[in-house]
Amino acid sequence: MSNIKVGDKVRFLNSTGGGVVRSFKGKDQVLVEDEDGFEVPALIRECVVVGDSEMQVHSSRRSPLPSATQAPAPQPKKPEPQPEEEKVTETAEGERLNIYLAYLPIEPAKVMQGSGYETYFINDSNYYLFFNYMNRQNNSWISRYNGIVEPNTQIFLEEFGKEELNDLERICVQLIAFKKDKPFSLKNAISVELHLDTVKFYKQHCFMENDFFDEDAMVYPIVRQDIPEKELLISAAELQEAMQQKVREDRRVPQTIVKKKATDSSILEVDLHITELLDNTNGLSNADMLNYQLEKFHEVLAKYAANKGQKIVFIHGKGDGVLRKAIEKELKTRYKQHYYQDASFREYGFGATMVTIK
Repeated sequence: MSNIKVGDKVRFLNSTGGGVVRSFKGKDQVLVEDEDGFEVPALIRECVVVGDSEMQVHSSRRSPLPSATQAPAPQPKKPEPQPEEEKVTETAEGERLNIYLAYLPIEPAKVMQGSGYETYFINDSNYYLFFNYMNRQNNSWISRYNGIVEPNTQIFLEEFGKEELNDLERICVQLIAFKKDKPFSLKNAISVELHLDTVKFYKQHCFMENDFFDEDAMVYPIVRQDIPEKELLISAAELQEAMQQKVREDRRVPQTIVKKKATDSSILEVDLHITELLDNTNGLSNADMLNYQLEKFHEVLAKYAANKGQKIVFIHGKGDGVLRKAIEKELKTRYKQHYYQDASFREYGFGATMVTIK
């Protein structure tokens, strides 16, 4: 059994570096604080005591050290040999960054009751990564783990309970990739924000078979083939607020979306192009925009439902036909009582559908 204790200065056997032992993690691991103030997990059997705490550290998470009156540990009579840095085995595929976060239930059978969970960081590349894993609270970010992970390595970040799930709805990973003692292709610094659906953590089928663990896990890509993920950070509440804000603004300006045709006062035109409905679409996915367009479609039909014989032209554009097909589906299922046809080809081409209220 090792005689390592909190406050000891250690060096790593199988990799360069070392630091001061700050705490124990389980039966066979310690957290070692390096000169930059980062706590790095290490196996006890891979640590060699080289003296008491003499390293200058800057961590705000410093653990209490032994009393100042305590006699310092005796210095070794002979300097320990410096461990050789483990040679990194590189692959052709590893020249591109593939970075993931993984969440595993501690007790898979109790997922529906809110089992505890573990978080892992996966570096599937030939690069060392200096990274910071954070979650958002109000308008600020809180670092949950930061440090350096070796190439082609996955490391344990933390264990958390169901009571912390709400804190993880918005997370961010920032990272810088590099190689040691050899030339490498420069990678841009990366910052990726993700929106986690925390409801999935209570559903066993959401933890699936994967390439990294024997157990089922939820794996979120951060970078794939050097390309950072760009998930949109927009919640249902924010989408609703954006819609309500648009409604409030529309009350203050003349309505231009629905208008009478100058040549035929009995026909209404409704332009469903998203640029006509919203001034700003930043943060909205294609699905969000489609839903908003369909809501406007339903709103207009509800407004004129009692006007028998009313003709309404919905301008949806040609595009790839997604909105057109969605409107036709609604007319075939929800509004079977109404008659619809392609609007005037001369005026709209294939970009409009005319509905007659029945």
